Amino acid sequence: MPSPRRAEILVIGAGIAGASIAAELAPRRRVTVLEMEDQPGHHTTGRSAAVFAECYGNGLVRALTRASRPFLEQTPPGSDAPLLTPRGWLFVARPDQLERLGELQRELEGNASAVRRVTAGEALALVPILRRDYVAAALLDASAMDIDVNALHQLYLTRLRAAGGETVTGARAVALERAGGDWLVRTARGDFVAPLVVDAAGAWADEVGRLAGASPIGLVPMRRTVVMLDPPRGVRVSGWPMVVDADESFYFKPDAGKLLASPADETPSPPCDAWPDDLDVAVAVDRVTTACELEVSHVGRKWAGLRSFVADRSPVAGFDPRAPGFFWLAGQGGYGIQTAPALARLAAALVLGEPVPGDVAAQGVSADELAPERLLHAG
Repeated sequence: MPSPRRAEILVIGAGIAGASIAAELAPRRRVTVLEMEDQPGHHTTGRSAAVFAECYGNGLVRALTRASRPFLEQTPPGSDAPLLTPRGWLFVARPDQLERLGELQRELEGNASAVRRVTAGEALALVPILRRDYVAAALLDASAMDIDVNALHQLYLTRLRAAGGETVTGARAVALERAGGDWLVRTARGDFVAPLVVDAAGAWADEVGRLAGASPIGLVPMRRTVVMLDPPRGVRVSGWPMVVDADESFYFKPDAGKLLASPADETPSPPCDAWPDDLDVAVAVDRVTTACELEVSHVGRKWAGLRSFVADRSPVAGFDPRAPGFFWLAGQGGYGIQTAPALARLAAALVLGEPVPGDVAAQGVSADELAPERLLHAG
């Protein structure tokens, strides 16, 4: 039997979480990333329709998003395309949702200075297919931007390789054993050994934790459905903002000349290669066509991804209290792309026993807020 391949740090999962922390660690440690699929980002990362919005998520998520902005504002080396492009968010409300819109306005104004109230007429001017009898008022966050998810993911994978790190695909972890100060990770591609393991396995993070005998964090993967719809013939949609219902019961935005739409579903699911449910697809079409003058004769592409949350909907980053050398990086939910740069640097610092980076701490982020101890579950 071949000897285990040795590294200083093993990262399980090559989605945005695993790729980003591995890229941060690789200049200083020998890092190997173990990915169960044949290519990195097959699941949630590769199916994300991410938008950068500093008003999105809870207070901790917003702080990590703000700290991530400088990194995301760059243009990757060798590319003419930036990671962020202007988009804007338009929150629309029916007459019965005006109270909720007011609550949302007060909440957003404290986190995004670009948020302003707009009239129904202004909303229709921005998105002409909205129904006049549907929209009573709206909020516009002009600061929201699209994120080029693939470019960001590839940037981290490229930096990992440039620093001497490696990614091994088809290497699903089937057993983790701790002995002599090392973790032995058994996979279909052979055995790997290192003193430190980072669990960045996305929806599978709690399963990997159980293999290691770590304390479960109560991770709940939730399915999110996305469909691609044709806009009205001859209508150019590229300059439209993303449209979100005031109760976030649906959203849609331009994507490659079409409309990417979702019922904003959050259906608990076991970790799996998620597929869209026909009912959720129908709900997405119904909600969008109720709000818009849009005929849908067929649905083009459709897909689903898993957004994984813990109880407080904040990320988890820290060493497990009962599994030495086992580090959690999980629970990013629907915010994993926009927070990746700051969270990766913070998590890498914690792995190496260093303090939270100064610019991240300046946003009010502490290690205790992310620590898995806050989520201890029995069993």
